[in-house]
Amino acid sequence: MPSKRRRLSAFVKILLSLFLVCGLLVAGAYYVLTTFEPVETTVEAPDPGCRLQLSDGKYEMEIAQAVSATTVGGVAFSRDLPPEAVTVAFATVWQETAFYNLEYGDRDSLGLFQQRPSQEWGEPEEILDPVFATRAFYDELVEVNNWSEIPVFEAAQAVQRSADGYAYDQHEALSARMAEVTTGELGPSLTCWYDAESLDALRAGDADTAGAQEEMARVFGVDPAELPLNADEAMRTGDLGWAMALWAVAHAEEYGLTSVAYGDRLWRASDGLDGAEAWTAAGEDTRGRVVLG
Repeated sequence: MPSKRRRLSAFVKILLSLFLVCGLLVAGAYYVLTTFEPVETTVEAPDPGCRLQLSDGKYEMEIAQAVSATTVGGVAFSRDLPPEAVTVAFATVWQETAFYNLEYGDRDSLGLFQQRPSQEWGEPEEILDPVFATRAFYDELVEVNNWSEIPVFEAAQAVQRSADGYAYDQHEALSARMAEVTTGELGPSLTCWYDAESLDALRAGDADTAGAQEEMARVFGVDPAELPLNADEAMRTGDLGWAMALWAVAHAEEYGLTSVAYGDRLWRASDGLDGAEAWTAAGEDTRGRVVLG
């Protein structure tokens, strides 16, 4: 049987070993903490873009695409057309150019709708004007017999006379949900954000509010200064005030706008970090006017 002294000696050895291991762990931890820089977790700003809050979820677009979409939707107000006309126009533009105002195309096709000067859609510089091109499309659409009752792809094909008219069908569902946004039916459902350089330029420059209002009048056929409209002046296309406000957000970079307010909601230009691009409560109600800043 081991003596008491030998058992005590073994215990002391184990204890010393434990102290040694703990000491090494503490020393190692101290070395790591004092030698290596702490890793900083940074959140990168998102790429510039716009987001539509559709009735069934979010959909992101490039700023140039949102500019075109809000213009095509806005021109429908100038013709007092129902939202179904915007759906047909959107399905057409998705198929033809994906909302980029192209300066080229098949043969002499140009612009959002790929309209051809040789087919009497207008002069090249006119077709490249999204407002002119969209008006021309709607003017042809309303001449199609029962255009609002036939399938979207048939209505689009009757106007465009494309080689594959059925191709427009694949864009109908998304186009209908986008039409709800751009006609103002869903309220503050479009927002945009920018990179640091663009945001600095916006904040340092002067907003061309007069230019933006003039273009809004050309797009919508109504001077924004005339808002709010009386009940008997309301257009069947949608909520004119919200449609104008969303158009202004999409075109903010073009006109140097850093804020857009409508009703009791406010949008400010931002980098999109931490939800900064979201519409927020305004300090006061704009009483039916679109306020640009």
